[in-house]
Amino acid sequence: MTDHRINEHGQPIGLPAEGSFPRPFPPHKPLQGRTVRLEPTRPEHAAALYEALIKDESGRNWTYLPGSPLTSLEDAQKWVETCAASRDPQFYTLCNADGVPVGIASYLRIDPANGVIEVGHIHFSPALQRSAAATEAMYLMMRNAFDELGYRRYEWKCDALNAPSRKAAERLGFTYEGTFRQSVVTKGRNRDTAWFSVLDSEWPKLKARFDAWLSPTNFGADGQQITRLNDF
Repeated sequence: MTDHRINEHGQPIGLPAEGSFPRPFPPHKPLQGRTVRLEPTRPEHAAALYEALIKDESGRNWTYLPGSPLTSLEDAQKWVETCAASRDPQFYTLCNADGVPVGIASYLRIDPANGVIEVGHIHFSPALQRSAAATEAMYLMMRNAFDELGYRRYEWKCDALNAPSRKAAERLGFTYEGTFRQSVVTKGRNRDTAWFSVLDSEWPKLKARFDAWLSPTNFGADGQQITRLNDF
């Protein structure tokens, strides 16, 4: 299938964009899944997030994120209040099946005019890492962007040296597009940024894959997956 057409001057140009623009700015509303609930981040989440995130005693989860490890509840309160007040990035607190905050993520670089949105500022506590809830949280945000808001492009960017983030993007179905060299100075050091994306045309197949993996029938009584996401 061609990805362009020829205009009256004999020049190749892009295909017409489907849908109407701008797309809606994301309403800051809860996103409910089977194993996780995403709630708009609020100041009252600070204490629980602090308790969840300090379980990363080494602080290694902060290496590629803005900011530094939380050293006190007061630090956490200031950080969460800043997140709660932000419009872009738009932060969500990830709550487990018991309603306890165990992580945070956001939409950012929200571009309704072009139907482009990014997911980032992902910080999973040790209790959330490598769990079905972690994957479902990413699925819920992606589904909301494509199915509810009608966005055309969903982005994931990370430090090119952040191997776990790159692996996560690929597992979730993102396509690697390239690396922007010396794109950011962060914490006094250079960052080359790896870019990944999912397009609206790719979403239906990815959605079916997620739905199959997240089905309760794909998990045993011990909560462990039967078939890996990559195998669907």
